[in-house]
Amino acid sequence: MTGSLFIITAASGTGKTSLVKQLLATTNDLTVSVSHTTRTPRPGEIDGHHYHFTDVDNFVTAVAENKFLEHAEVFGNYYGTSERSVRTQLEAGVDVILEIDWQGALQVKKIFNDATMVFILPPSLSTLRQRLSTRGQDTVEVIEQRLAGAVNEMAQYVNSDYVIINDSFEVALTELKAIIVADRQTLSRQQQRYHRTITNLLNNKAED
Repeated sequence: MTGSLFIITAASGTGKTSLVKQLLATTNDLTVSVSHTTRTPRPGEIDGHHYHFTDVDNFVTAVAENKFLEHAEVFGNYYGTSERSVRTQLEAGVDVILEIDWQGALQVKKIFNDATMVFILPPSLSTLRQRLSTRGQDTVEVIEQRLAGAVNEMAQYVNSDYVIINDSFEVALTELKAIIVADRQTLSRQQQRYHRTITNLLNNKAED
C-alpha cells in the first residue's frame, strides 16, 4: 500500500516544528522528510537528522540535476526536498510529512496533487513575535525580517486543505492527529489495507 503525503507549512515561529516532532513521537508509520539546506546549523542540530546541511555549490548542482522535489530561497538560504527519498518512503507504505515553506508546498502540490496540505497559523502577530523572540535562535534583525514577511506567508493559507490555529499546543496537536487519522480511513486506503476482509464480508465467508 502506498503511503500518503502530508505537507505542513506555516510562517516561521508558528510552532510547526514542535507540533511535527510531537506528532511523530505519538503516531505509527509516519516519518518526516529531512530537507537539504545551505544555512548554518543551529545549536543542537545534527546533520542528517534535522537537515542535510550542504554548501551553495552542491545545492545548485542538485537543482540543475533535478534531484529536488521542491526548492526555495528563504531569508537568504536555500532549502530543498529530495524527490528520490520521498518517493522511496511512499512506495514502502510509509506516510510522509514535508515540513516546508509555502513556496515549496505549492511546487509539491503540482507534482503530488493528492497530497494533503495543512497550514498552521498563530493566534496573533504579537504571539508570533513573542515566540520568535523567546526561542533565542535569531538576532533582532532576523526576527524583524521574519515578522515583516509573515503576513505575506500567512496569506497563502487559502491554498491549503486544512487550517490549524496554534493557540493551545495540545489542541493544535489533537487537530493535526485527526487529519492523519481521517486520511487513513478513506475508501481507497481501507480498500487496500483490508482487501481480504472486505472480500470475505461481501462473499459471506468466514475469516481463515
